[in-house]
Amino acid sequence: MFSDLYNEGVQKIYLDYNATTPVRQEVLDAMLPYFKNFYGNPSSVHSLGQETRKVVEDAREKIAVLLGAEKPSEIVFTSCGTESNNYAIKGVAFALKNKGNHIITSKIEHHSVLEVCQYLEKKFDYRVTYLPVDKYGIVNPNDVEKSITDQTILISIMHINNEVGSIEPIEEIGKMTKEKGVIFHTDAVQSCGKIPLDVKNLGVNLLSLSGHKFYAPKGVGAVYIKEGTKLHPLLHGGAHEKNRRAGTENVAYIVGLAKALEIAHRDMDGESKRLLNLRQKLEDGIFEKIGSVQINGNPQKRVFNTSNISFNCVEGEGILMSLDIEGICASTGSACSSGTLEPSHVLSAMGIPPGISQGSVRFSLGHYTTEKDIDKLLAVLPKIIERLRAMSPLWNK
Repeated sequence: MFSDLYNEGVQKIYLDYNATTPVRQEVLDAMLPYFKNFYGNPSSVHSLGQETRKVVEDAREKIAVLLGAEKPSEIVFTSCGTESNNYAIKGVAFALKNKGNHIITSKIEHHSVLEVCQYLEKKFDYRVTYLPVDKYGIVNPNDVEKSITDQTILISIMHINNEVGSIEPIEEIGKMTKEKGVIFHTDAVQSCGKIPLDVKNLGVNLLSLSGHKFYAPKGVGAVYIKEGTKLHPLLHGGAHEKNRRAGTENVAYIVGLAKALEIAHRDMDGESKRLLNLRQKLEDGIFEKIGSVQINGNPQKRVFNTSNISFNCVEGEGILMSLDIEGICASTGSACSSGTLEPSHVLSAMGIPPGISQGSVRFSLGHYTTEKDIDKLLAVLPKIIERLRAMSPLWNK
C-alpha cells in the first residue's frame, strides 16, 4: 500500500496529491496483460494488432462517456497534460493563423499554458492577453468578454488551479465564447477525476487531462477535441489517432487511464466528502495551534482536497524540509516549478506579497490520506513553525 513506504524507518505521509498520485492496484491489474500477453501494435492488421486496437477504442469510448463527449472520436490520447495543453493551444494557433493572432488566457495558468503562449508571442508574433484574477484566484468572466476582439482565435482558462484549488467559472465563460464564436480550451488536469466533468455543460471546444493526477500512471493523458474544431498536429509521422497525434498508441497506459477515470467517477461522491472532512480537520487544527496564518484560495469555490496555507515570517522551503524529516511530503506549489526561489506566480497574481507567499505550503489530500496522517501533521507542524519563527529576524522584530 502506498502509505507503507518507508524512509530510514520513518513512515511516509503523502500530502502532495496535486503533484502526482500513485497507481491504484485496480488500475495496475487492468494494465498488466497489455505489457506481456497482448502486445500487438494497434495499427497492425493481424489478430494481435486488432485485439489491442479494440482495447484502445473501448478505452476511448469509456472516457468519452465519462466526459460527456458526443463521440468517442473526440478523444485523442497523448503522453501527459503538458502535451495536451501544447497541442490544444499551438494546434488552434497554427490552424487559424489566417483568421487571427490573438489569444486570451490568465496569469495563474500552469506553465505548460503560459510558456506556450509566450513562445507564440516571441517566435510567431501572436498577441496574448493575460487576464488578472481576484484575491481568491478567480478570473472575472467580464474581463474575458472585454478582451475579445475580431482577431481572437482562442481562450484558454484552467478549470481548477493546481496551487490554491480555486474553481474557475468555466461554464459562464463557455456560454460567452459560444456566443462570440471563439474556441475555448480549459486545462482540466486538476479537476478531472475529482469533480464531475461534462464538456457540453462546460461549453468547451478543447479540454486537457493527465492520468497521473487521478491514479493512472505517469506518461498518459488525453485531449477532448469537439468535432469540427480545427487543430494543426503537434506531432508528425504516422496516421495514428486519425492523423491527429502521430506515434504508436501506449496501449497499457491507455487502458490504465480509462480504468482510473472509471474508478474516480465510481468513488467520487464518497471520496469528496471524506477528503473535505479531513481538510477541514487540517485547517481547523492549524488555526487552533498556530497563529499568523492565512488560507489562500476561494473559501467556497475551492476543490475539496487542496489547502494552500501561508505561515507568516517563515520560508516555505524550510517548512517542507522539516516536514520531510518527519516523513511528511507536501509542496510549496506546482511540482513543475520546484527548485525556483521566485515567489509563486499564482499567489503573486492574487496580490499576495512575496514575504507571505514565500511562506506558503500546499497540502493536497488523496485516496490514501487518513485521519492519522492529519493527526501526525498537526502534532509536528506547530513545533516546526515555532522553531523556524524563533530563528526568523522578521518574527522577532
